[in-house]
Amino acid sequence: MKPSTVAVQSADSRRRRSAADAAKESFIPLMHTLVRAYQAFDRYSSTHVRELGLTPPQFDVIATLGNTRGMPMYKLGEETLTTKGTLTGIIDRLEEKGLVHRQVRSEDRRCFNVVLTPKGERLFETVFPVHIAHLKERFGRMNERERERLRRDLERLEQRFT
Repeated sequence: MKPSTVAVQSADSRRRRSAADAAKESFIPLMHTLVRAYQAFDRYSSTHVRELGLTPPQFDVIATLGNTRGMPMYKLGEETLTTKGTLTGIIDRLEEKGLVHRQVRSEDRRCFNVVLTPKGERLFETVFPVHIAHLKERFGRMNERERERLRRDLERLEQRFT
């Protein structure tokens, strides 16, 4: 047997032996709580957004573009945490609905900004405050101090992974 094969088999057997120990890691309940909290938030938010006639990614784009003069696709992707391919499809569908348009930039015709149309701006002005009020029903159950502490804790957690 080759030495590299022995090393792989040895690493595999260590992993198998330590799976029971890994399952006992003290951070696993925290991880489960974090995932369940995100899933609960996502269900609560997404259900309401769909009632407003948008998909969650469409709402995210409309909300991100609201109160702006538009932005380049790459920046919109960064702000919405959406991949380029997925974002292109979302923009296509919002364009078909007459909510956004692609505006070619004069300095570089290969790039364009995504801009809300007047119809998109009216939709933003209607749905954004309604959705924020919907979320406030739950976040409002926490006082300002609790929200700030949780925000800081989540930022610290994010920093551990970046």
